[in-house]
Amino acid sequence: MSDAAVPAPTHPTLEADITAALGTRSIVLVGMMGAGKSTIGRRMALRLSLPFTDADTEIEAAARMTIPEIFETHGEPYFRDGEARVIARILDSGSVVLATGGGAFMREETRSKIRDRAVSIWLKADSDIIMRRVRRRADRPLLQTADPEATVNRLLGEREPVYQTADLTIASRDVPHDRIVDECLAALHAHLCGVHPAGEPPPDGLNATS
Repeated sequence: MSDAAVPAPTHPTLEADITAALGTRSIVLVGMMGAGKSTIGRRMALRLSLPFTDADTEIEAAARMTIPEIFETHGEPYFRDGEARVIARILDSGSVVLATGGGAFMREETRSKIRDRAVSIWLKADSDIIMRRVRRRADRPLLQTADPEATVNRLLGEREPVYQTADLTIASRDVPHDRIVDECLAALHAHLCGVHPAGEPPPDGLNATS
């Protein structure tokens, strides 16, 4: 499936309700690498007429280095410190749809900032889907190991208990991207406005954790 955002059927009342209820808050997508945060985030932003920001892209711009270069030159702790600063700056700059890196939500100060300034959505993907999506990519420093699949399973074990604290959980799976977007918007509407869109049952992939 192409990552390019394509027009999808809109529900003006649902989308207007969401943006009105958000006010100056943002929507932050969290979850593992390969969960589709950037792809889904771009489409959500288009539907909601909000700016889209990818935290990794902003980190690279601020550092004037790629993320693999940052890891190789300075190490992961340096990267995580910069990541926290960049996310805090983005969230203080107005309402956006923000896709974060897989480890960003593990940092307590970042989770606290997201709680204060945003609604968080965990795009939950199992290890098989993650591996299919990232296996052939060379820009994942944490997967440059002898056994990437074991690394993914270890990271899932460490991170999922923290991801579960996000406001909402949506299953990332091999269905059309716009179906996931629809589920995210329905979950947001229910979370922010307390009701599902008229005549629509909760979607299969929706699970509010708040």
